[in-house]
Formats: sequence, structure tokens, C-alpha cells
Amino acid sequence: MARRDLLVAAAILRDKMGRILLVGNDWQRSGRVRYTLPGGTVEPGEAAHEAMVREIKEETGLTITHINHMAYCVHIEDERRGERAIAIVFEAQWEGLLNPHDPDHLIVEARFYPPEDTFRLLDTPPLRDPLHDYLNSGFAGRYYAFKGWDGKGGMRIPKR
Repeated sequence: MARRDLLVAAAILRDKMGRILLVGNDWQRSGRVRYTLPGGTVEPGEAAHEAMVREIKEETGLTITHINHMAYCVHIEDERRGERAIAIVFEAQWEGLLNPHDPDHLIVEARFYPPEDTFRLLDTPPLRDPLHDYLNSGFAGRYYAFKGWDGKGGMRIPKR
């Protein structure tokens, strides 16, 4: 099996009521929507923060006005799939109205959700747990590692 290495850039965007922006993806065009933070793959020649700005515009129609900081980094080493994914998640400020223009036609929804709904909609530990930890602690710059999308082998640096 060929190995895939993915570098992903995403953003935590909050509205004035503290809700978190999620996008609904239909990756397999099967009608099964999975929710994520907005973002996507870093293209050759692109820096992670540049990819995040581009992907936010495509997936949501919003314009990034300021990057606050890198919130966290997630590393998923999925031997079963032959895949390594590293996601750099920024917290950023934005302007504009939600109006997705996804060139891949995979985004079916972009919407702000209260944090408690966000945690319910993010259905895999590598997507949910770092965000939950970041929002509850306010601590930026942590690194999370998982041995698969099921969340096994999860670790966090620093631990507390």
C-alpha cells in the first residue's frame, strides 16, 4: 500500500457569541457528512498559514484578518490506512459573511455552533479532544499524537 503524508492547516474561528465555526464535509460523496474545523491540505510551495487563509476563503467565504497564534498541532499516524496526517491549527480573526465556494464541492455546510454542540459533532478523538482541551484550558502550542483516527495511543505535550 502506498503511504500518504498529509499536511493540513485549519483554523478556530469564533463569532461574537463565542460559537465555533465548523464545516460539514462529504469527502466520499456518499451523503455522510463529517464535521471539522475549516481548513485543508497545504499545497506545494505554500506555507501552512497561507493554506489556512486560502482554505478558509474557499470553504467559508470568510477573509482572515489576523492570525492570533498556533493553537495546537495534531499528528495522526494511521498504520492501517498507511497514512500520516499532521494538522496545524491556528486561532484567527475574520470578517465577511458565510458563503462557501469550495472548488472540490465537498463542503455542504459552514455554520457556527455552541462549543457543546461542536464537541458532539466532531466525532473522532483527534478532531475533538485537542479542540476541547484548547478551549477549556486556553493553553496554546500543545502537540497531540494519535495512533489512528479512533484516538488510540493518544498523548499530549506538555501533559498539563
